[in-house]
Amino acid sequence: MEQAGGRPDRTPTPRISLVAPLAGADTPPYAPARPLRIALFSGNYDCVRDGANKALNRLVGFLLQDDRAQVRVFSPRAPQPAFDAVGDIRAVRSLALPGRPEYRLALGLTRAAQRDLDDFRPDIVHLSAPDLLGRQAQKYARARGIPVIASLHTRFETYADYYRIGFLRPTIERYLDRFYGDCDHILAPTAPIAADLAARHGQGRVSIWGRGVDRRIFHPALRCDKLRARLGYRPYDIVPLFFGRLVMEKGLALFAETIAALRARGHRIRPLVVGEGPARGWLERHLPSAVFTGHLEGEDLGRTIASADMLINPSVTEAFGNVNLEAMAAGLPVISADVDSASALITDGLNGLLVPPQDATAYVGATERLIADTVLRRKLAAYAGDTAGQYRWDRILGSVLTAYNTCATAHSTVRS
Repeated sequence: MEQAGGRPDRTPTPRISLVAPLAGADTPPYAPARPLRIALFSGNYDCVRDGANKALNRLVGFLLQDDRAQVRVFSPRAPQPAFDAVGDIRAVRSLALPGRPEYRLALGLTRAAQRDLDDFRPDIVHLSAPDLLGRQAQKYARARGIPVIASLHTRFETYADYYRIGFLRPTIERYLDRFYGDCDHILAPTAPIAADLAARHGQGRVSIWGRGVDRRIFHPALRCDKLRARLGYRPYDIVPLFFGRLVMEKGLALFAETIAALRARGHRIRPLVVGEGPARGWLERHLPSAVFTGHLEGEDLGRTIASADMLINPSVTEAFGNVNLEAMAAGLPVISADVDSASALITDGLNGLLVPPQDATAYVGATERLIADTVLRRKLAAYAGDTAGQYRWDRILGSVLTAYNTCATAHSTVRS
C-alpha cells in the first residue's frame, strides 16, 4: 500500500490508553525534549465568531505562549475574517455554503496541504471538526503513524431537526461514531458527553476539555443602571436576555414563543438580544419591541450582560454552553434547556433552572418564577457566580497540553 506521492505506508498508529484528566484538574508533569508540533484542523477557524472558534484561538494562543508548542492551523479562510485570528494559518480550498456565506466548506486535504504537513512533521494531528477536511487529515495521520486527537465542539446531529432533515439524523450519528472512533483520543467538553463517548469508544480514550471564563469581562460588578436606562429600561423592569449567535439552531423560535406567551399572560417585558447573525431579521420581525445590540466585545459586552436580569437559553446544539457560563459569571440566573451542555454547569434550583427542551410552557413557568421571586433570583445568581469561578482558562487549557503530551509520550513508548 502506498501513500499519495508514492511513498510506502508506515504502520498505523496503535490505540493508546490514557487516564482521562478532569477539566481543571492539576495536570501531570509530562515534559517532552522539545515543544510538540501540533497540526490543528478547523472547519472555520476565523470565518465565524462563535464559541468553538474562540476556544480554538485561545488554545493556540496558550500553546504559543512561552513556546509550549508549535502550531500550524489548516482551515478555510474567508475573504473578510470575522476577527483577528491567532497563529500560523494555512488556507485550504473551500467554498461558501449556499444561504450561509459566512460558513465555508473545506474541499478536503489537497496535495499542497499534504506537502505542507510533510514539511511540518507534526507530532499530533488535532481535528476540531468532523468534516471532509478532518476526515482526510485523520486518514493522512493514521497512514503515517501520527497520533490523532479530536475535540468535540458542536452537537452536529441536532442540526438535522432544525433544518427539517430529521430522517438523516441516524446517518449523521453513524458517521460521527466512525469519525471519533478512528481517533486515538477524544477531548469532550463536559462530563456527560465524555461518559457517552467513553461508553462507545473506551474509558481511556476520552478526557475533558471544558471552557473557561474571563472574570475581568464577565462579573456582577459590571452591572450598570445608566446602561439600562440608555437602552430604554426603567429601574424596576425585568430584562430577559438572549445572548449568542443569531441563527435558528440556537432556539430563536422557542425564545420568541416564550416572550410572546409571557406578554399574553400580562408581563410587560422587553427582551435584550446580544449577538449578531443571519437570523437577526427574523427575530426582529417576531420581537419588534426587543432591544438588539448587535455584536459586542470586551467591557461593553460584560456590562451589557451583567445589566440584564436573567438569561433564557433554549439552544440544544451546544457541546459546552459558553453563554451559560458567561452569564453565570456575570451574576445572572440562567433558564436553560436541560441538555448535557447545560446540566454539566447547572444544578436545577441551586445555580440556575433547567427545563425540558422544546417546551415553551416550561420556559414561561420558569421565567414567571424568577420574575415573582427576587430572593430566588439572587440566590441562583450568587451560586452561579461561585460555579463560574471554578472555570479558569489556564488550568483548562493546560489539560489539553497534557493530553497532547501524554498521547505523544504513549505513542513514542509503543513505537520504540
